[in-house]
Amino acid sequence: MSYPGYPPQAGGYPPQAGGYPQQPGAYPPQAGGYPPQAGGYPPQAGGYPPQAGGYPPQAGGYPQQAGGSYPPQAGGYPAGAGGFPPQAGGFPPQAGGFPPQAGGQAYCAGGQQGYPQGPAQGQPMPNYPGAPGGGNPPMPGYGSAPSSGPVAIAVSIPMLYQWAVMDIIIGFRGTIKDFPSADPLRDVEVLRKAMKGFGTNESAIIELLGNRSMKQRVPLVAAYKTTYGKDLFKDLKSELTGNFENLVIATLMKPSAFDAAELREAIKGAGTDEACLIEILSSRTNAEIGEINQVYKTEYGKPLEDAISNDTSGHFRRLLVSLCQGNRDERENVDVALAKQDAQKLHAAGENKVGTDESQFNAILCARSVPHLRTVFHEYQQMCGRDIVKSICREMSGNVESGMVAVVKCIRNTPAYFAERLHKAMQGAGTKDRTLIRIMVSRSEKDMLDIRQEYLKNYQKSLYTHISGDTSGDYQKLLLKLCGGSD
Repeated sequence: MSYPGYPPQAGGYPPQAGGYPQQPGAYPPQAGGYPPQAGGYPPQAGGYPPQAGGYPPQAGGYPQQAGGSYPPQAGGYPAGAGGFPPQAGGFPPQAGGFPPQAGGQAYCAGGQQGYPQGPAQGQPMPNYPGAPGGGNPPMPGYGSAPSSGPVAIAVSIPMLYQWAVMDIIIGFRGTIKDFPSADPLRDVEVLRKAMKGFGTNESAIIELLGNRSMKQRVPLVAAYKTTYGKDLFKDLKSELTGNFENLVIATLMKPSAFDAAELREAIKGAGTDEACLIEILSSRTNAEIGEINQVYKTEYGKPLEDAISNDTSGHFRRLLVSLCQGNRDERENVDVALAKQDAQKLHAAGENKVGTDESQFNAILCARSVPHLRTVFHEYQQMCGRDIVKSICREMSGNVESGMVAVVKCIRNTPAYFAERLHKAMQGAGTKDRTLIRIMVSRSEKDMLDIRQEYLKNYQKSLYTHISGDTSGDYQKLLLKLCGGSD
């Protein structure tokens, strides 16, 4: 074969008769090598002269292999004849080794130098010092792998990736997602045009805010002021009214600021909205509660704990103060023995006691992790034959009863808890719009799909249908955007 730019090679390598000849001490000049290339480097006279003596043969080295060259391979490499000689002081040669592989090379035929032979399939492993019982259990078989082929290791690919797949399938259960290629500058231009001039284009506002995630909506406030030198909240409040205004403002607030404002409203009014306090503090993570505390103190000049303490009393105050610490155990693992102990403590503090030790309920419900408490509720049912919610209702009363029950329901099944809150907000005469707005905004990117399923299962009506029948106008349209569809 010739290559472009290179002269044809005359002769190439001569046929090797019988493999490489035995080299007596040095490398002799090879006849018939590559001829000098025309136009290239001038040929070197003589090349490398033969080295006198070369390397002397090493005593005890590798013996000459019988047969010289490698014979044709029929179905694989044959076992090496003789192999390497044993090394003094090493391990004895292995007897047997792995069986010959069909179509491949035989492994360790005749034993490999320096390594002990492993136990055969089903045979006991060699004893090791200090092993209990003087030995080790027999090695298990290798399943259904053929004895004449390679060992088959059964690996289930779905098992390796099932958690990753589950995260993809159920990891996001909200209805509002990031809008592709959203541009804050273009979005604020849309909002500005919707409010500029005579009248307001509410449809443009609904279409924009109903198709942007929280992390895409919140930066619009700063982008609006940067672009137009005006406050977006003030402009919206001057153009919108009623529940639609409140809903639009809520979608543009940071979650921590929105929750802090809702807690402030629940505390400062004539009478306390205890259900709102429990709803927020029992459903937020430690990190979210910590941020709420910071925002509340910054915006309203006092710690949230002080505001709660000044507006509530008794065991209900203790429950709220415990929750607002944001110090719940958030580990996922569950100690079943500890869960049984906690179930016994709750039984001893309530059903099995004259009077009720609310402090024991408070300590367990506010400090234990959610997975742990779900196990506790199950163990309580198994031990007492009664649901823990019914026990709380039998043993407590007033705000502390409703507060403890709400905490249990929120922990046991968060979507079902919010479905119940939404149903109560729309059921009967009048609508509790503040509750409706708060839940629809705060859960639209967390678990709204699950809330819709629980709503349909428990009330035989879709959440979408109930919102459609209980609200109207632009307020209804934006709520339905957050709901995401009918079931």
